[in-house]
Amino acid sequence: MVELSTTTSNKNRSNLQTWYRPTFSPEQGILLVLGGSFITGAALAQEWTNSTTLALICAFFALQAEHPLVVQIKQRSSWKPRFLIWGGVYGGIAMAIAAWLYFQSPCLLWIYAMAIAALVADSIAVLKQKQKSILNEFIGFTAICLSAPLAYIATTGHISLAAMAMWILNTLFFSSAIFTLKLRKKKTSSPVPGMIYHGTAILIILSLYYFNCLNIATALSYTVALVKLVAIAFRLDWYRTTKFYFVAIFETRFALIYIAIAAISVLPAHLPNA
Repeated sequence: MVELSTTTSNKNRSNLQTWYRPTFSPEQGILLVLGGSFITGAALAQEWTNSTTLALICAFFALQAEHPLVVQIKQRSSWKPRFLIWGGVYGGIAMAIAAWLYFQSPCLLWIYAMAIAALVADSIAVLKQKQKSILNEFIGFTAICLSAPLAYIATTGHISLAAMAMWILNTLFFSSAIFTLKLRKKKTSSPVPGMIYHGTAILIILSLYYFNCLNIATALSYTVALVKLVAIAFRLDWYRTTKFYFVAIFETRFALIYIAIAAISVLPAHLPNA
């Protein structure tokens, strides 16, 4: 009886402790997309202010709030206090900062609206067990890449066509990983959808360049995605069969190269005088 009560006590203590253990999204690549997009937006603004820092914190906590919500929806047969608590904490922090930034830059409202719409769409996709569909993943990348105009607007106080173009460019680049990663699965191993996607992306980027929304260097940063595609074509068997860890490193390297080129391409040629 003593052993039984001790075991029960230990279990209760363990369950209690889990309430205080923070939840974090297990998808580390998403943080790279968020951070990379934010850096390009801040580089476009050519300034870093306190509002920029707050916008970054807001974006981070908004992203972290999505994970416990999705897990709770997947396990909706029972309530999970840990996910509800930390989802509320992360969401509350993000909303508080977002409200403060809104009063500084009211045009942020459309970004908030699109982010909420994407969260609703993701929740519906989880309910319908279509979270890994191409459409839902594209919506997810589109929402995360909103961190670029978020950084720009929070820093400058206004929106511009260049910021919108950077958002589109980031979305097109990072979403290309959807189609390369699908090559690892037998059901989605056809290269045709990826080729169609990249062809469409090139046309969109050329249009943005033609209408002076992107400079030539920024537009050419998308060639990193094309180089990655060619590299995969030459090592397709390896890409399909190797451990995901090595694929993640492969994708990360190309993403970092793209982020560096895109960010540097919008910085001024000379630093302003002190």
